[in-house]
Parts: sequence; C-alpha cells; structure tokens
Amino acid sequence: MEAPLRLEVIVASTRPGRFAPVVAEWFLRTARADERFEVGVIDLAETPLPVDLGDTPEAEAYRERISAADAFVAVTSEYNHGYPASLKTALDIAKREWRAKPIGFVSYGGLSGGLRAVEQLRQVVAEIHMVSIRETVSFHEAKRKFDQDGETADGAAIDAAVRLLRQLAWWGRTLRAARAADPYPG
Repeated sequence: MEAPLRLEVIVASTRPGRFAPVVAEWFLRTARADERFEVGVIDLAETPLPVDLGDTPEAEAYRERISAADAFVAVTSEYNHGYPASLKTALDIAKREWRAKPIGFVSYGGLSGGLRAVEQLRQVVAEIHMVSIRETVSFHEAKRKFDQDGETADGAAIDAAVRLLRQLAWWGRTLRAARAADPYPG
C-alpha cells in the first residue's frame, strides 16, 4: 500500500480574537478522518517567520517542513478583499520547497466567504509553481455557520471538503510520483 500523503494545513490568520481556530479544527477533523493523509498543522500565529524574509532558525525549520510535505491546505480569512499578510510571508519565505505540490483552500468571511482572497492566492501559488485545487471550501457569514462545539451543518461546505480532499489526494499522489521519477525543473 502507498504511504499516506503528508498534508500540512496552514492556518493563516494571526489576528487577536480570530475565528480561524474554529474553521481550522473543523477541517482538521475532516482531513484526519481520511486515511490517505498524515496531517500536520502550521498555525502562523505560532510560527515566528521574519517579515523581512531573512534567514533565521525558525525560517529554516519552516522551509524543511514545507519541503517534506506532499500537499497543503490554507485555511484563510478575507481581510479588505484580500488574504492575510501572514500568509504572504509564509508563501514568500520558501521557494523551491513549494514547487510541483498541490494546495487547496478553505476560506471564510462575510458575504464573499473569503473567495476574493482565494482568487488572489491562486495567482500567487501559480507563480511559485504550485497546483491549485479547483474545489474550494467556503464559509459565507462564517460565524453563523458553526455551533458552539465547532461543528457545521453547512452541507455545501461538508461536500466541498470531501471533494477537495479527493482532488488533493489525486494531485498529491500524482505529483509525488512525478517528483520522484523526474525532479521538477526550475
């Protein structure tokens, strides 16, 4: 049997009082129930990356973790029609480590559900040679979508998470095999 894919879930928001942990924990429960993945979490609120993109021991450890992963999911909010600066730093501080790896998005926000942030992120991840998963999980008016236990009855989001993980597994396996057979040129 094929080894599980190493999936790193990146929690983007670092704001005090952030809603990110609720959304992230829900998605993590879903991902961890999928035997195709071995799931880790990179919470950017707890990951001290230098905003000047300098070399630090923390930045090096982060790059090593990115390098070891087969796939990613970014859990992101939308602030002012964009994604958090912490996520841009997290993407920019690594380079070759991202290449030829898939990334999916779980977004949340007000009326747009974070989709404007995701559309911007698709451009950024394409530039660093990643494969953006088409299926996206999005929570519009997110605080109304979760109960006090952090569960959701949002059928569209639940279904989208299953589809996202299925697509992520396909891309993750395919790209892992391709990188092993023929390292990505770049």
